[in-house]
Amino acid sequence: MTEHPHASLVRKTYDAFTSGDLDTLRGLLAGDCTYHFPGSHSLSGDYKGQDPILDVFRRIFQETDGTLTVELRHVLVDGRGHVMSLHHSTAERGGKRVDLDGGIVFRIVGDRITDLDECFDDLDKLNDFWS
Repeated sequence: MTEHPHASLVRKTYDAFTSGDLDTLRGLLAGDCTYHFPGSHSLSGDYKGQDPILDVFRRIFQETDGTLTVELRHVLVDGRGHVMSLHHSTAERGGKRVDLDGGIVFRIVGDRITDLDECFDDLDKLNDFWS
């Protein structure tokens, strides 16, 4: 059975993110893509455009000093441009450790990601980690 192209695109996105390949990520995001990072901390908010999105990813990598791990667990597609991913992540920062389940709702037009809305199972843990 062949995987849906949108599922393949999301897997490629996770592979690029987990390896820190921002050039590949740039090629997967639409120019006006938006990314929503939830919570109430210094990194939470809405980022519009490739540069702001890649800048926040770069900051996440820097602040976790190579400790961030993200394990993609499931990819769900609807065949109409929506994909849900479920993942598990861990990271360390400033003497704190976080261990969370999360997911991203992707919106895809053609072969580019136009929106990423990230969600986590425990926003209090997320906020504490990034505070």
